[in-house]
Amino acid sequence: MLPLPEGSWWDWTVLRYDGSRLTLAAHYDLSYGHGLEVVFTDTVYVRCPMDFADPEFREPTADERDEIVRLVGEEPSVLVAFEADGGGTRPVTCLIAAGDRAIRHGRFSRQGPADVG
Repeated sequence: MLPLPEGSWWDWTVLRYDGSRLTLAAHYDLSYGHGLEVVFTDTVYVRCPMDFADPEFREPTADERDEIVRLVGEEPSVLVAFEADGGGTRPVTCLIAAGDRAIRHGRFSRQGPADVG
């Protein structure tokens, strides 16, 4: 599971993705900034919408682990699974596989990842 700090992490967005490093931003309202960043490095698989809400993080199932091993050739160090509101009529199942992850808690402006205070 993804160990998140206490907070109101309702709205999520893909802040950045360069094919290797994926940064998700979260807050109760992403209009002006965000209070949480989850940074995945050495990302090998991403299945999630660009914007989503109310994710419910959980342990990946055996089938999801098998799917990732089949697709990338090995089990990654980090495998995160969750269901979220992707804007449709039903929740979407999301899966992220990476070499590592870091969680940054603070106050971040919409202009970039620099901590504004």
